[in-house]
Amino acid sequence: MATQFQNRLVGTLILVSLGVIFLPDVFDGEKAHYEESYQAIPLRKEVDESVLTEPIQAPEQVESFMPPEDPVMVTIDEPVVSDVEAAESSAPKEGYTDSAWIIRLGTFRNIENAKNLVSTLRGKGYPAQLMPRDIKEGDLARVEVGPDVSKEKLESMTADLESLTGLKGQLLRFNPLNP
Repeated sequence: MATQFQNRLVGTLILVSLGVIFLPDVFDGEKAHYEESYQAIPLRKEVDESVLTEPIQAPEQVESFMPPEDPVMVTIDEPVVSDVEAAESSAPKEGYTDSAWIIRLGTFRNIENAKNLVSTLRGKGYPAQLMPRDIKEGDLARVEVGPDVSKEKLESMTADLESLTGLKGQLLRFNPLNP
């Protein structure tokens, strides 16, 4: 026969084991399940099918800004010449017999030196400029005097420019499309 102490011990063990099993569920409350809420991105937009079946309307008649009797003809015959090739050959090309001339004094890597030379030349009355106009640090800058349509006038300036700056300039044709 079991003693009273053994009965109490077994009863206590049963109560403790039931408490260990069921009390966490009671005190934990309702469990929340977390799910990511997202929406799938469609692969392409939905297309309104009625747009595809609508007839295309004819364009409105608009007056042209150009007269119809003078059509514009564009022909491209000449190959594009780079700055280096233009500098090497200053021979007149077809169609440029009455073009302007420039004196290229030099090409500078230091932009400040080129700007100082241009300001000095402008102070003395020469039409000097820095090319290209939108120069960035590290690019090569060309100092040019001109353009002028009189080649003789620029040739007479070369001696004055050489004595003023110490640079012997090159007399080149001015190309307004590729300065």
